[in-house]
Parts: sequence; C-alpha cells; structure tokens
Amino acid sequence: MKKAVIFLADGFEDIEALATVDILRRGGVEVTIAGVTGMQVTSSHHTKVLADKDIKDIKAADYDAVICPGGMPGATNLMDNNLVIEIVKAAYSQGKIVSAICAAPMVLEKAGVLDGKNFTMYPGMQNYAPSGKYHDDKFVVQDDKVITGAGPAATFKYALELLANLQGKEIAAQVAEGMLIK
Repeated sequence: MKKAVIFLADGFEDIEALATVDILRRGGVEVTIAGVTGMQVTSSHHTKVLADKDIKDIKAADYDAVICPGGMPGATNLMDNNLVIEIVKAAYSQGKIVSAICAAPMVLEKAGVLDGKNFTMYPGMQNYAPSGKYHDDKFVVQDDKVITGAGPAATFKYALELLANLQGKEIAAQVAEGMLIK
C-alpha cells in the first residue's frame, strides 16, 4: 500500500489539507496526518484536527509522498520548522514525491527542492520561491517528482494528480468519477 504524510501546522488551509487527505484515502493511499505545532492543530478557519503522529515520529523513508498544504500562517509555520525541512529534503533526495499547494511551495524552496523546477503557487506569493520557474496560468504543475498546486480551488485537481502518481491514473479517474468531478 502506498503511504503519504501530510504536515499540518496551526493556520493550515482547511480545504487544501482535508480534501487532499480524503481523496488520497478514497484511492487507497494510507495517509498519516503529522502534527507540526502539536497533536491538535487548528486551521486558518478554526477547524481543529487531531494528528495521527507528531512530526518527531516521521521519517521520509516510511512514505512515498510528503505533502505541504498552504494557508497562512500554516505555510510559514511549516517553513520555519527544521524537521519539516529535513524530511522534505530527505524525501526529495530519496526520489519520493514532494508536493505543496497555495503558499506552501515556500517550504519546498527553503528545502532546496524548487531549484530550476517548474511550479505554481498562490498568485503573489511567487517571490517566496525565486529559484524555480513560476507558472501563473496553471492550477497544478508537475515537474518530475515535484507536484504543486495554485490554491484552494485547485485542491481537487492537485489531490487527484497526487493520487494518479501514487496509485495510477485509473484509480484517480475512478475516485474523480465517484466524487462527480468532471
């Protein structure tokens, strides 16, 4: 079974985090929610989520993908956490999928993952990721094992792209059809 970890820090964007978890789980991916700012994490819209594991218990080698949702100050809280940066770097160096949506590509930038890569992120935030090639005209951009999404409205497409990479396009299409995503 494919495994993914999603990092949640206080101030995460609800839709980007929880819809991604939901879509991946529907597609048979074992998703671990890792609490970065504690085991109970509060979203930017005051939704409280109980994490499965503490960030201190996460190792890149145990997962096929690492996921950074956006939201503010959630993305900044991820970027400022040394363990998150270390895990993202390790996952990338091990050839795992590394992904971020909305403001969170700043995490990938700090980890050195975006250097020379095509990416997208929330419009106006691209100055936080100067080493990559920003695409403002796409909801989702994949460059090798790096997958980025533009923001909340891109979440379904972003999560389905992650699912296609983890479980195959057929499974992603089945999940999309079952959710009435056209």
